[in-house]
Parts: sequence; C-alpha cells; structure tokens
Amino acid sequence: MTIAELDRLTEQIRACRICVDGSRARPLPHEPRPVVVASVTARILIAGQAPGTKVHASGIPFDDASGDRLRDWLGVGREEFYDPANFAIVPMGFCFPGQDAKGGDLPPRRECAPRWRKPLIDLMPQIELVLAIGLHAQAWHMGAARAATLGQTVMNWRAVHDASSAPRVIPLPHPSWRNTGWLKKNPWFETDLLPFLKSEIRHRLSRQRGNGIA
Repeated sequence: MTIAELDRLTEQIRACRICVDGSRARPLPHEPRPVVVASVTARILIAGQAPGTKVHASGIPFDDASGDRLRDWLGVGREEFYDPANFAIVPMGFCFPGQDAKGGDLPPRRECAPRWRKPLIDLMPQIELVLAIGLHAQAWHMGAARAATLGQTVMNWRAVHDASSAPRVIPLPHPSWRNTGWLKKNPWFETDLLPFLKSEIRHRLSRQRGNGIA
C-alpha cells in the first residue's frame, strides 16, 4: 500500500459520474460532487450515509449541524476532526442523493459502495475502529451482527464492539436533528455509549501521536 495508490483511487472517486452517466436507476438529478476523506495514517474510519445539501454545496463532510453533534459525541473539535491523520471519512454514498417529496434526504445511491468502497478500504489497513452511522453503514460493516432495527443495533453497541475483530465497530444513529426524539427516549446513549466512545477516540488519537504518526 502506498500513498500514491490511495491518492490515485481518491482522485478517481472524486471524478466519478456513474450515478449520472452509467446508472441503470434514475440518474442523479444534479451534478455529482463526491465527498470522501481517505488516509494512510488514520486509525478511525467514519462510515456515514451520504452528503446532505450543505455538504454538497461546500464539499466538506459533516459541514453542518449534524457534524457539530457528531464532533460533540466524539469529543473532538473541527481541527482534529478534519485532520486526515486522525479520521478517514467514507460514506456509503459519496454524492448527495437528492430529496424525497417530503424534503428528506434519499438513501445513498446504490452505485457507490459496490464500485468504490472495498478497494478504498483495502488501501487503509491501518484502520482500527469503524463508526458505523445509520442503517446502510451498519449493514455493510456488520452484516449478520446487525439487529432488526437501528435502535436495537445501537443498543447492542457493546456486544458489537467486543465481538468485532480488526477493525472494531461501534454502531451509531445518524446525528441528524431528526433523531433528537430517539436520543431523548434512550438516555443510555448519552450516559453509557458516549463516554465509552469518547474514551476510544481519545485512546486511538493518543496512540497515533505517541507512535510519531503525523
């Protein structure tokens, strides 16, 4: 694995137009703008869903209120979060998928993951911890270990983490405001899961710096 290989693949992803030019489904209704952060040093992989409208406009992952909440969950600031030495950010769909009739974001495009995800993650063997955000990321990274609902999957977070090998996996809900009600109904998320999550993040970042990786 080399930096050049990862850079080449990342450039190919950012130039991808498969959801417009090569899709068998309904083409993406706007110009694609793939958003991804790859890294040869980061020990933590954030596996999200797909960019939203604000991220599509800026090209910066989690550059919205959901990102503010996610950074609070992780116990990191923007500078740490956007340092590719610390975090790789690889959503299930690289482009904003558009919105449904009610104004909600559509699911990640199905073309992205089969084409790009495995070769990209294969070039990042140093990843030790995956944060699987939402149903689609949990299905990809957890397989049969995923429960029937997202709530049950997240509730089983400790068993999922302990049962996973390399890399470890922690399932999370999406940090969207739409999940505020779920968070209020499940106080264990804040009292039990988040302290463990922040400890894991700090541990990985500290080990990385201690080994002289920049």
